[in-house]
Amino acid sequence: MPDLNTIWFILVGVLFTGYAILDGFDLGVGALHLFARSDEERRVFLNAIGPVWDGNEVWLVTGGGALFAAFPRVYATAFSGFYLAFMLLLVALIFRAVAIEFRSKQPMRWWRRMWDVAFAGGSVASAFLIGVTMGNIAWGVPLDARGEFAGTFLGLLRPYPLLLGVTTVALFAMHGAIYLVMKTEGELHDRVRRWINPTIIAFILCYVVFTLATLLYVPHITAAIKQEPWFFGVVVLAVLAIANIPRAVTHGWDFQAFLSSCAAMACLMALFGLGMYPHLLFSHPQPEYSLTIYNAASSQKTLGIMLTIALLGLPIVLAYTVSIYWIFRGKVKLDRMSY
Repeated sequence: MPDLNTIWFILVGVLFTGYAILDGFDLGVGALHLFARSDEERRVFLNAIGPVWDGNEVWLVTGGGALFAAFPRVYATAFSGFYLAFMLLLVALIFRAVAIEFRSKQPMRWWRRMWDVAFAGGSVASAFLIGVTMGNIAWGVPLDARGEFAGTFLGLLRPYPLLLGVTTVALFAMHGAIYLVMKTEGELHDRVRRWINPTIIAFILCYVVFTLATLLYVPHITAAIKQEPWFFGVVVLAVLAIANIPRAVTHGWDFQAFLSSCAAMACLMALFGLGMYPHLLFSHPQPEYSLTIYNAASSQKTLGIMLTIALLGLPIVLAYTVSIYWIFRGKVKLDRMSY
């Protein structure tokens, strides 16, 4: 049976995976927002995510809280080392949220255009910064003997993390386009459907380049995969899920295409976790200073108590999430209460 440290590594990964899947399509819709042709179409986009976007972001808060409780040294080091990046991410998320609420409060064209740009810019910036953060975690950051960050903000802007940032934007745009196909109808639905294949192509090109860079320049990730050949099964599942998206879209199976996109994102996050385990923050260029699930964890008693609470609370959260999506299922219909 896995130890408590490993269980919490998996649980934190599940929470961040849930955020990537759920808020990923929100951010993807934002990235595509300015491609809408009219004010009404942009309102449809906003109302497609309107009932769920704030609930989706709760997964990020919960993941951060779980990280703080289970692995406090990692939380402290990451939030101090990535402080400026996280502040930029917070500003982007705030502007995006404000844009959703304020955009349709006034009829002036300049007003709505300003918030349209804020919504799209905040969405793209958020997706990009999330990818850059994950890229730095995978590549490794400079840590000292006490496990504290010893680098600079500019040092985080290496080509590898920037490449993952671009890849994340492409992935979320694909995910958002698939979600919009489920929520739109008529001419807009047909046009959004045509966006899916270009976003898939953009994502695959970015992901291939990123994978090659990982194989060539990130040996600790590739070493973990080589030691456990069954990891390649997760790669196969991810490829099959991505390949099924255009097939499902062609046949008009919109929900199946969305599930395939979710499965692909879950597999990619699983590969990230499998490659990192047992590291949480890899120290580069001094691996001996890395923070792992063992040297950065809370006490076993703390992990055990929190696991009990998580097992009691998680079903409630999942039930609430499922009920919200069930209540607001179907195509978007604009009325006087809409955004």
